[in-house]
Amino acid sequence: MKHFLFCFALVCITSFNYAQQDSIANSLIIELPTVNFTKSNITGTVEIPLVSLPPITPSIMDTYWDHNVYNPYRNTLQQFPFEIKFNDTVYESPIKHKKVVTSRYGWRRGRAHNGIDIDLVTGDTVVTVLDGIVRLAKYVNGYGNTVVVRHYNGLESTYAHLSHIGVQPNDTLQKGQYLGKGGNTGNSRGSHLHLELSYNGASIYPEYLFDFSAKNTIRSQHVWVTQKWTHARFHNPRRVTEVKVIESAEDAQELMRLAKIPKYYVVKKGDTLYDISRKNNLSIAALCRSNAIKKNSTLKIGQRLVL
Repeated sequence: MKHFLFCFALVCITSFNYAQQDSIANSLIIELPTVNFTKSNITGTVEIPLVSLPPITPSIMDTYWDHNVYNPYRNTLQQFPFEIKFNDTVYESPIKHKKVVTSRYGWRRGRAHNGIDIDLVTGDTVVTVLDGIVRLAKYVNGYGNTVVVRHYNGLESTYAHLSHIGVQPNDTLQKGQYLGKGGNTGNSRGSHLHLELSYNGASIYPEYLFDFSAKNTIRSQHVWVTQKWTHARFHNPRRVTEVKVIESAEDAQELMRLAKIPKYYVVKKGDTLYDISRKNNLSIAALCRSNAIKKNSTLKIGQRLVL
């Protein structure tokens, strides 16, 4: 009897290992050994159905999930171009009333403004634009009371200058769900919502992904992003950049190949706009336009100007 049980176990193990390697098999068939009971030979088979388990999908909380650091990707290098996929065709407006944009993504007062400012009154409800999980909810220098939501496609949305934070890290939110109240905290010159969109730490021109009209549409479900849409120097915060969404890797690679690489000038002691424009064969008007500054703007030592 012991010999029979040993043989049966050996056959089962061998057959099971073989079936694991056979991705086509729908069931495991085990041939039982022949056993002689009172001069009668008994043979048979056992068929065990195999169940295919779905592949394990990585969680958005698996990597760079930090509740304390605003940009946990700061020491990583983003490769271009990259693709962002959307399951939705519309997003939820972050505020409940008509969106009035007071300042756009772009080069502002000699520094990058990496988001879009939307007018509101302190205490107005702010909601998440897409489904996601709260990664950060705390006071951040410059941003004031801030909530960062990571969405299921890897995109992160930031809601800054809030007067009240109504969520905690790891909270799961549905599109349009309350996350806080608008305000004027941090480095702010008046009540407004500063909304940023980023992917792996790279800020993205918000209006490249979202239409900020009353339609609240997502421009495409397959968006390819190049450096042009992740650097403020290419945009003016006072006007909308013409948007043509890139929907294939081939088009993105070709546009990157043809893109003009911008040049910079670092302001030194004693520099004036006249001196800088003369040295670089540019008009003062062109210099002011590229950097969203005025002719009488004060230059700071170390300030970078786009030529």
